Amino acid sequence: MRKQQYPVLAAVVTAALLAAPCAYGNGWGGHGDPEVVVEWNQVLQDTMPAISPFLQVRSYSMLHIAMFDAVNSIDDDYTKYRVRVRASRGASADAAAAQAAHDVLSFLIPAQAAGYDALLARRLATIPPGRAAQGVAVGKAVAQAILAWRANDGSAGPAPAFVLPLLPGLWQPTTPGAPAGGTLVPTTLPFALLTPTQFLPPRFPEISSEAYAIDFNEVKDVGSASSTVRTAAQTQQARLTAGVITRTTVFAAWSNVARDVSRDRGLSLSETARAFALLSVSMHDGAQTSQTSKFIYGLWRPLTAIRRADEDLNAATAPDTAWSPLITTPPYPSYSGNIACITAGAAEALGLAFGTNDAPFTVLWVGNTGNPDVPKAYTGFWELATELADSRIWGGIHYRFDNDASQDACPKVARFAHSRHMRPRWHH
Repeated sequence: MRKQQYPVLAAVVTAALLAAPCAYGNGWGGHGDPEVVVEWNQVLQDTMPAISPFLQVRSYSMLHIAMFDAVNSIDDDYTKYRVRVRASRGASADAAAAQAAHDVLSFLIPAQAAGYDALLARRLATIPPGRAAQGVAVGKAVAQAILAWRANDGSAGPAPAFVLPLLPGLWQPTTPGAPAGGTLVPTTLPFALLTPTQFLPPRFPEISSEAYAIDFNEVKDVGSASSTVRTAAQTQQARLTAGVITRTTVFAAWSNVARDVSRDRGLSLSETARAFALLSVSMHDGAQTSQTSKFIYGLWRPLTAIRRADEDLNAATAPDTAWSPLITTPPYPSYSGNIACITAGAAEALGLAFGTNDAPFTVLWVGNTGNPDVPKAYTGFWELATELADSRIWGGIHYRFDNDASQDACPKVARFAHSRHMRPRWHH
């Protein structure tokens, strides 16, 4: 199997007209070039502005749903994700995908519109003009529908405050005076789920319980900035994961995995568009599931819990008022784990899209703060997902029960999206 390495942090390249059933594509546009999906994913990575991770994954989801629905309006291999539009005979699926991507990203990131114009022009120049024009019409209609759908989805507006009393077990800012982040996420419209609480994890172990103490003591020992039990490999991975999240997001890392495996397996345009759409939606709604649970349960972070362990009424925990984690604690409650949820949803989504978890790939982790780049080989999607989740314990910012809850709940997000959208049609 041909393997390619792609940097995790750096990109490698610079109202709809609804149709009657008889008007749909039936393969009129041919199979098309799957690289059109890859190139627009890459350009989004390259031009993503400094916005919250939750808005970033919203952009990925809108981009890839639009590209899938544009391609599928012509090739008709699957049921729609959101919309199907009238496609004239001979319309180019490549042109439709590129135009839909262009219009969505030009709206979301207008400062980069000139670059998007150039990328679209290069793609359209490779397609016969008549077929390109027909595909462009499809792409424009799909993009308009997707943008209208998400225009008032709750992702923008004043962020509500989240403040809890200073009681044992309840979250407090780990940077004094800093507000909670991501408070709009629970009120944003999901892409696939019926509600953000559809797969809400059950409550965490009580802080007076033995189960809590076991996981408390694990993160206290292995996640300390001065830990003597954490291995060098664990320290490295905790820092690499934190670097990905700080400098871009984990969403780009999983996009690169999808790109690599799609190429290795020779997926068609419609198959590639479907894989990226399912991945993006699963990561978005997974992140929404875990972030929503944080504000429902409001559990304190290990940094607070360890320094105030004399207040938890648990004889199996002991305070350390000087304790600090290896990496910086995010500004919101602990339970459940976002990275664990996002990566579990991503692994499940790619397993469903490719029909197997056993797809070897290599990730090039780009070093940070003077550390070297680290290429690492993985045998399957869940191996990477588990390592990313564990790295948050090694970094001192999550308990193991945070991860366990996410790894149970968030594959359900991917399975639900897969069961309701983009189902293979009889002739596929």
